Amino acid sequence: MPSPRAVILDLGNVLVFHDNALLFHRLGQRAGLPPQEVAQRLTGAGWTAANRGLLDAEGIRKDVCGALGLELPMEEFAPIWSSHFTVHEAVLPRVEGLVGRVKLVLLSNTNALHVAYVRPRLPLLQRFDAVLMSCEVGHVKPEPAFYQLALERAGCAPHEAAFFDDLPEFVEAANALGIRGHVFTDAPAFDAQLKALGL
Repeated sequence: MPSPRAVILDLGNVLVFHDNALLFHRLGQRAGLPPQEVAQRLTGAGWTAANRGLLDAEGIRKDVCGALGLELPMEEFAPIWSSHFTVHEAVLPRVEGLVGRVKLVLLSNTNALHVAYVRPRLPLLQRFDAVLMSCEVGHVKPEPAFYQLALERAGCAPHEAAFFDDLPEFVEAANALGIRGHVFTDAPAFDAQLKALGL
């Protein structure tokens, strides 16, 4: 099979790490709740609504503070809400090496506040052919429409694209559409996966 014409990448735990346990711990400290309780209260509809773009920055603040029974102004809430991210420095040169060789597309389930935090810390995204944030386009993985939008932006057929995500269920959804899906684990494994694809 020829090398892919497009590489579609997830954001979280691929280009940036997100330590949700740390986020729940920090929110729990402010709310006087154990991290497990924070995690429980923040699962479900609100998270999906934020990822779909149905909640703007202020909507996210109100939703999270309401769920946790605390009141934080945006200038205090926003830094805590994004405090669990670190850039995955080891993988960036490998992705940079793909610029100009394939169409590069980002496909991420995320929310307005996290986008605002991550974008300036990843100038490499400016060199991508398309950056598809769920909260900006109204689709979330594993919905087929989200993957199809990525293919459209890349201008290629499913079999001409490789997709990397840390969550197996999202990789399976890509495979079901005929995209060559791979579970992302770490930078050395990513190297080997790219090599196997002829990249």
